[in-house]
Amino acid sequence: MTTSLSFLHHLALPEAVFSNPAASILLPIALGTTVGYSTRPDVNDPDILAMKQPPLRPPHYVFGPVWTVLYGLMGYSAYRAIGTTTAGIDVPRDTQIVSAGLYTLQLGLNLAWMPLFFKFRRPIEATVDSVALLGINAYLMTLWLESPATEVAGWCMVPYVAWLGFATYLSAGAGYLNKWSFKS
Repeated sequence: MTTSLSFLHHLALPEAVFSNPAASILLPIALGTTVGYSTRPDVNDPDILAMKQPPLRPPHYVFGPVWTVLYGLMGYSAYRAIGTTTAGIDVPRDTQIVSAGLYTLQLGLNLAWMPLFFKFRRPIEATVDSVALLGINAYLMTLWLESPATEVAGWCMVPYVAWLGFATYLSAGAGYLNKWSFKS
């Protein structure tokens, strides 16, 4: 791991969040739930009802439970890869620093997607956000799968990365089908 990414330490959540399994798991669930409820679209919004959707889009009621599970897995992954490493598992400190910074960055990008897509109706920016989110998490998953000390964390990221690939398809598909504009 290169220390050229050590600036990410300044972006990271406090180590106390990562070292406490409950905090590590509940923080993304609480933040995701808060953002989700505060920016979810009105089911009767004519712009939302008129929005063309790509094939295979699940019903709206699927997203809340799926994201709750994924936020929990994401938090548990962070605890296993970053929090438990501070308790003596042999993971290089620069890997911890980069992981903590990238995890925090991806959490921020994740939380930004709903407002970008539904509140501000910016499908291009939401799709770029989703692509960046997918890339960062694929990197974290791969990084964590490489080490026996963080392998469990890497495997916990697999469903999240898979869903992010699907979510990127949905975001780009909706953008494309609506000519990259959600405004009536």
